Amino acid sequence: MKPSRAISQVRRGALCAGCGGCALAAPGKIAMEVSGDGYLRPRQLAEITPAEEQTIAQTCPGLVQEIEPAGREDNLLWGPYVAMYTGWAHEARMRFAGSSGAALTAVLAHLLETGEVDGVLQVRADPERPVGNIVSVSRTRQEVLMAAGSRYAPSAPLAEMVDLLDGEERFAFVGKPCDVAALRALAQKDQRIDQRFPIMLSFYCGGVPSLQGADQVVRALGKDPEQIATFRYRGQGWPGRATATDPDGDAASMTYNESWGKILSRHVQHRCKICADGAGAAADIVCADAWETDDRGYPLFEEQDGVSLVVSRTDLGEKVVRSAEAAGTLALEDFDVAALTAIQRGQVWRRRGLWPRLLALKLLGKPVPRYVGLQVREVMSLSSPKERARNFLGTVKRVLMGRVGERNDPGA
Repeated sequence: MKPSRAISQVRRGALCAGCGGCALAAPGKIAMEVSGDGYLRPRQLAEITPAEEQTIAQTCPGLVQEIEPAGREDNLLWGPYVAMYTGWAHEARMRFAGSSGAALTAVLAHLLETGEVDGVLQVRADPERPVGNIVSVSRTRQEVLMAAGSRYAPSAPLAEMVDLLDGEERFAFVGKPCDVAALRALAQKDQRIDQRFPIMLSFYCGGVPSLQGADQVVRALGKDPEQIATFRYRGQGWPGRATATDPDGDAASMTYNESWGKILSRHVQHRCKICADGAGAAADIVCADAWETDDRGYPLFEEQDGVSLVVSRTDLGEKVVRSAEAAGTLALEDFDVAALTAIQRGQVWRRRGLWPRLLALKLLGKPVPRYVGLQVREVMSLSSPKERARNFLGTVKRVLMGRVGERNDPGA
């Protein structure tokens, strides 16, 4: 069997985002499997045709990502958008259950209840491995609510939609920014995608940690990852606590800052560290945490009622958001984009340091994604020379120490 050239290049640069787009591009010929590092990675099962190979090469977010402003406001840091708000779910139970203000959950419930879609393709906790994820279709408000809350673990939603494309139903798609970017690119190749998935939603993403990171959180809570009954990364308040629960109901938890800030963020895959789009530039609607900040502009993580950032990136997204507000499902308030730098500092730091990181990788012979329309070099101008040097030299050090790569890739 001849190996896919595109997937081989992705593997050589550790560029896989784990979206499953390659499996959608070549149905039945690629399977997504968990690697030794705890990420989802493609395994080639059969010969890939030249047409499929070309599709993978032109749509894989590990190789290329392109965005067009198309007449919209195109913010240097945050990409194209139509409008920005803060908001939250009107229903108190939903607001409490979801991450931030559960605005994304509220919009999904509204789409189902108005008949705009027949179902929502989204990620929820894996009942067999509670720290992991499964991809499922929600068809009711209650099912959407049950899937509420962030899931900081690998998922490959595009690999699960092959059968849905051959049906007649319409779905909302919810995925990571790279998932949506891949799906948009694939829609240029397959007209069924826009027919079956007329609206795509995303969220601000700080990167995908491995399952090993989640297991470490559980062990830090004094639990056995193999024995817990449920695991919640966030939710049940804002920002919510990471909580592991035994079959007998005994639970242990830690703060968001402890779970994400001190453990999970250290297990983020390489592709996420060189991401130009943690803000979901290709989606119709994007939601995020609208953190409160202190006098220095740093986010506060004290528990309080959740508030979401709500970004309409397309006219369709704006129509849906406003419809949810008119229906009383979603509360909205105006938001000044200038305030976003303070409340999403992690996104800012990664964007400002991206070009030096990419440059270091290129000089050392490592493949990097090709970013078009994401203003990578322009954003670098917001950083200081010291910051650029730190990102460049840090990347060089990681490469020379052999830390840019993965162990036991199932397809290797």
